[in-house]
Amino acid sequence: MSRVPEGVERDYPLERLTTIRAGGPADWFARPETSEQVVELLRWADSEGLQIGIVGSGSNLLVADEGFRGLAIKLAGELTRIAREGDRVVCGGGARLPSAAAKSAGWGLAGLEFGVNIPGTVGGAVRMNANAYGGELARVLEGVTLCTAEGSERRKPSELGFRYRDSDLVAGEVVADASFALAEDDPEAVKARMGEMRKRRKEAQPSGIKTFGSTFVNPEDPRAEGRSAGQLLDAAGARGLHRGAARLSEKHANFVENTGEATTSDVLAVMASARRQVHDRFGVALEPEVQLLGDVEWPPDWELPE
Repeated sequence: MSRVPEGVERDYPLERLTTIRAGGPADWFARPETSEQVVELLRWADSEGLQIGIVGSGSNLLVADEGFRGLAIKLAGELTRIAREGDRVVCGGGARLPSAAAKSAGWGLAGLEFGVNIPGTVGGAVRMNANAYGGELARVLEGVTLCTAEGSERRKPSELGFRYRDSDLVAGEVVADASFALAEDDPEAVKARMGEMRKRRKEAQPSGIKTFGSTFVNPEDPRAEGRSAGQLLDAAGARGLHRGAARLSEKHANFVENTGEATTSDVLAVMASARRQVHDRFGVALEPEVQLLGDVEWPPDWELPE
């Protein structure tokens, strides 16, 4: 093996970096603070044939119980900055989106309010084209700096392949920073809208427990008749369903909670059972929204009948 870059750790426990608090360790782990360090790490991983995994806020991440046989990266330092440039807000890929939304509101800049309800990083939000309560990241995103093993480059939103809660970005492409084109508004008005969004989320979704964000993507299948994944799960009787120490929340059926020492296998089992119930009742195949890291093995009942 070639020289290991400075700051890279071995056998790092990833569960402490996820909000569901489950999963095994990463073979290699690093916290780069500059885009140059990110490129160096990606080049090293590429030369060693290592997979790349990005750990943001860990709020939408499920790590295999056996861990991750590759290099896990969590952005730090200047890659977490949030700065104003006129009507533009520039954020490091590791900056938390709720923090970016709050700072933008304080500066009297509107357009990013919805980000207060997305508990992830800016980079993760770009990768997933995050949206909530009528707001969508692609509408205000101006451009991103992407790091790869070949270097860094600037890309426009039109070059990212945005679609509903997804994009064309792949594991070896790291969002080092993103700029948002916002509009001036009264700071108190922006804060008020943001406060209302925060209130609606608190009333509808579980908080203060070990859970990740929405488990399944809202389906486009006409058989769903416009219902969200949570509404379908509820109607199928999956609310409160549990396997081991993992269960679907009593407050919102599209959230998995770790009620004790749940393993990733427990989480996958409850997801598979819930998915099967929805399919048996409505013929709709729900797809996971949570991001997977490592060699995750779905239980047999994940596969649905034709």
